[in-house]
Amino acid sequence: MITSEEIKSRLWDGANELRGSMDASRYKDYMLGLMFYKFLSDKTLETFKVTSGLEKTTQSELVEEYTKAQAEYGEQLNKMIQNVLGYYVLPEYLYQTWIKDINSGDFEVQKVTDSLNNFERTIAVSGDTNDFKGLFSSSTLDLTDTALGSNLNERSKNIKALILLFADLNMVALQKGDVLGDAYEYLIGQFAMESGKKAGEFYTPRQVSEVMAQIVAKTADIKSIYDPTVGSGSLLLTVKKHLDEDVQKDLSYYGQEKNTATYNLTRMNLLLHGVRPEKMTIKNGDTLSQDWPEDPERPNEGVQFDAVVMNPPYSAKNWNKAGLKVSDPRFEVAGALPPDSKGDFAFLLHGLFHLGQNGTMAIVLPHGVLFRGSAEGEIRERLLEKNYIDTIIGLPSNLFTNTGIPVAIIILKKNRETGEPVLVIDASRSFTKVGKQNVLLEKDIAKIVDTFVERREEKGYSQLVQREDVLKNQYNMNIPRYIEAIDEEIPQDVDAHLLGGVPQKNIDDLKVLQSTVPDILERFLKEIRNGYVELLKPVEEISHRVFNDSRVIEKSKEIEGKATSFIIKYFDALRNVENISKSSQLMNDMLDEIKAILSAFNNIDVYDGYQIVAEIWKNALSHDTEIIALSDFYTAGRTREPNMVTKGTGNKKRVEQDGWIGSIVPNDLIAKHLYSDELEEIETKKICIQEIETELLDLVEAAKVEDSEEANALGDTLNEAGESFDNKLIKTELKKASKGTSEYNYLKNVEQLLADKSTLSKEVKADEKALKETVQERILTLTNEEIDNLMYEKWFGNTVDTLVRLIEIPLQKELNTLHMLHNRYADTLSAIEEESRNLESAFEALMSELVVES
Repeated sequence: MITSEEIKSRLWDGANELRGSMDASRYKDYMLGLMFYKFLSDKTLETFKVTSGLEKTTQSELVEEYTKAQAEYGEQLNKMIQNVLGYYVLPEYLYQTWIKDINSGDFEVQKVTDSLNNFERTIAVSGDTNDFKGLFSSSTLDLTDTALGSNLNERSKNIKALILLFADLNMVALQKGDVLGDAYEYLIGQFAMESGKKAGEFYTPRQVSEVMAQIVAKTADIKSIYDPTVGSGSLLLTVKKHLDEDVQKDLSYYGQEKNTATYNLTRMNLLLHGVRPEKMTIKNGDTLSQDWPEDPERPNEGVQFDAVVMNPPYSAKNWNKAGLKVSDPRFEVAGALPPDSKGDFAFLLHGLFHLGQNGTMAIVLPHGVLFRGSAEGEIRERLLEKNYIDTIIGLPSNLFTNTGIPVAIIILKKNRETGEPVLVIDASRSFTKVGKQNVLLEKDIAKIVDTFVERREEKGYSQLVQREDVLKNQYNMNIPRYIEAIDEEIPQDVDAHLLGGVPQKNIDDLKVLQSTVPDILERFLKEIRNGYVELLKPVEEISHRVFNDSRVIEKSKEIEGKATSFIIKYFDALRNVENISKSSQLMNDMLDEIKAILSAFNNIDVYDGYQIVAEIWKNALSHDTEIIALSDFYTAGRTREPNMVTKGTGNKKRVEQDGWIGSIVPNDLIAKHLYSDELEEIETKKICIQEIETELLDLVEAAKVEDSEEANALGDTLNEAGESFDNKLIKTELKKASKGTSEYNYLKNVEQLLADKSTLSKEVKADEKALKETVQERILTLTNEEIDNLMYEKWFGNTVDTLVRLIEIPLQKELNTLHMLHNRYADTLSAIEEESRNLESAFEALMSELVVES
């Protein structure tokens, strides 16, 4: 059983190994193009198999049968397949034929070129023609490119290796569970990260797509969606993922892309994700130069869509090469033409022109559109006056691989209520650093979307901006004008520094402690003057009282009970997953429910709990539920697969099997729970080895000290680096030494220590090998009860404790603040001055005692 994660890993590792020094943004066209051609070949064979009534046949037998049928029925067979798919691939041009030629030594690069060119001639002449036309043009897949190899032999070798990368993947079977589409999207994302600045041409980062898609998906009754700068199509597909299955079936996809290679990528991506050709209309063209799509009968209205999403080029220069005027129907609403030096509003107005009356539009743009003046200021004023701007979401900087600038998502609607405020969200500080990039975690995305849906206000994060505030700021929508960042730094108090004591106002700001255990604070604080208090007990003791207070314990037990019930409920559901497509709904149900559970408790960060469950899915459940759905829980629990590891480096790097691992049950958990005695014995021996090494190290150090007994006895037995004993030198010196002398005893002791270490090390190695083999065999005979227990620990081992700790986190944070305040004001100015005077007196007394001899 191969999972989507394993396919992704294998394909990306293969890509890195094969592409050599070729630029990632170019290599992706070859890799993804050939991967798609394998899909077309597999679909052709699958359609032939189904329509011919063939049942169990091997791949080679199926190709043979197809070849025979082609010779007998020819054009009739081609028409039949073409009617189903909109195309067909002839037997001699199948991907499988390339593989056969490689294996027989008859492969020629020209055969691949001929196959790709022939595909154009097999496309049905119908409305679907454009969905497949030009997919493998030489401008995208030039197999004579010297980047693939400096000569024909090198190119042939590299292309063969790339073809073999997909040889054993059944693209049709993988497409059914959306595994193929996910793998394709993953590769696009990986190539984007490798491509750096060029990535912006074809990819929107997943977390940005998620925010936009989840918001747009809230629109009621979506039947059509449009992306005017479609790139790889990831935004369209992310919206699709968040819609109900019934809505997905009827959804029409529209997009336009200027770059031909990326345009091809879009069509492939949509088709691999199961989008029917008749449901997608993708055009290769310049979105701004000429409006598209157009309704010939209504040239001034434009075709309108239920949802519009876009991530256009930022601040595109010289965008108006076509000499467009403000009279262009797309720009009329703004009453001004965007400046030629910055095309941001040109893209926004194009999308808005095509937005339906009840639809939602999401566009990501640089922050400059929120505050720049002149024509852009006029456009922004008009959009606000017409009540089209619904929400502005400020995102962190450095989310994109191609730019470090911060961006904002702008949500637009045409059906807003008169006087409805603009929601402004500042999510610029909600991120996690991963390498050089900033990343939005699942909890960050969830908080943004929930804030949007609930129109929620939160100090320092979100604000509903009324019209009068917009007017007061002269239509400047720069986020800091409406949301002031919370300064967590507590200001210094001069009186407290001079006279001591903690300011009462700082104590009043400890809201969690004040609402949870106000009496404890009151009991351990004493007013020393008006507005200032001192601690009667150390903060450590106060902390102990807080965490052992009955109210905190009761709250902890309540969360523990609800968390346990939550896990039991979903553990049963997870064991019984039957369909891969259902696992995403199960994940959403779990995430929604944990939010609902934690929302009932005050002072808990609900989104931290959300992230705990999201991490479980990311680290284990996504992989495991896929395997369970392909078989069943207990079969998967007793299944093992080869443990493939990479060995060597450079040209000698190779992948080989290193034993077996459980498909879902981890080997280390089996060892921990079913072979604890064996593990303990191994650990005991390892501790003994560490003790011996410590003793030897002490002797090495002693042997380096000149004229010491150890140096006289052992000095000549150290290795060249002087870091350890040389066993051969020990034996040589022993022969020279007289028995009974201290020198002999030192040498004998070291010899014995080295022998003991060697024996124990061999035993540990043998024991670990035996245990490893035992565990590998034990996978096959695990009982249902053992699988239940092991998988419960794997998935939810410490989840209850982690959720309960959510109560402690805000309490501990405020106790730390209390500790900091106590330390800050512990030393008053008068105390410091007195200490200084005492030191001066002591120094003078010392000086008077000194006798200066002449």
